Amino acid sequence: MNLQGKTIVLTGASGGIGQAIAIQLAEHGARLILVGRNTPLLAEIARRLRENPAQHCILSLDLEKPEGLEELVNFCHGLPDGIDVLINNAGVCDFSFLEDVSVDTINQVINLNLTTPIMLTFKLLPLLKESKHGVVVNIGSVLGAIGNPGYSIYCASKAGLSRFSESLRRELADSHINILHINPRATATEMNPAAVNAMNAELGIVTDPPLRVATQLLTRILEDNFSETSIGWPERLYIKINALIPQLVDKSFARNLPIVKRHARARHSALENIADNLT
Repeated sequence: MNLQGKTIVLTGASGGIGQAIAIQLAEHGARLILVGRNTPLLAEIARRLRENPAQHCILSLDLEKPEGLEELVNFCHGLPDGIDVLINNAGVCDFSFLEDVSVDTINQVINLNLTTPIMLTFKLLPLLKESKHGVVVNIGSVLGAIGNPGYSIYCASKAGLSRFSESLRRELADSHINILHINPRATATEMNPAAVNAMNAELGIVTDPPLRVATQLLTRILEDNFSETSIGWPERLYIKINALIPQLVDKSFARNLPIVKRHARARHSALENIADNLT
């Protein structure tokens, strides 16, 4: 696939992975619609794009709200040449045990990580069908294939997104629209609280730079390779073991559970202290 002149919608463009994706795509001649909530940061990202910065546009929207989603959809339908690629990258992660999670957090994680990508794809599918090279990219997580303690809601949202991608790929098998689902492993972004970084360091979990995710995405699109892919080793092996012999993975997590619980509880206590100081 040649990205020169293709119009690409990128949600979560102001995040670490989003910024890396934007730079990679712009270097290959794509026209970008950068969607996020941080207007100054979006503007700065657009200025940093070396290839024809004037051809890109930014939309400061909150996709957690129905009006934000509708504004993006209406904008895309108003473009004279439509869109060619939708990258559902916006997301949120919560590191908490279920008993410590608030109802608002559950709704936020499920809404932004799962409902929003489904709704955007649903509403923009007619435009993608008009393109000769329509593509939907969903940024998932290896935690969508392996349920980790401390991430029950996040894992559920990313597992749902994975099955959505799989089902949609099969639904559209007789069309020219391709579906790409990418599962990054731990990635160094501002989304990770200090407790997660400390836990990953103690457990020896490898953390990738956002550029690795962006490069994997770009390579897959350029090579027309749209099968689902997970990034990292031994994570890909763990996914296979978890699918075939989940009891082995259960034992591994059980050994690490005290460490995970300690860091999750520390984060929960810190959040409670912040809330107390604000009241």
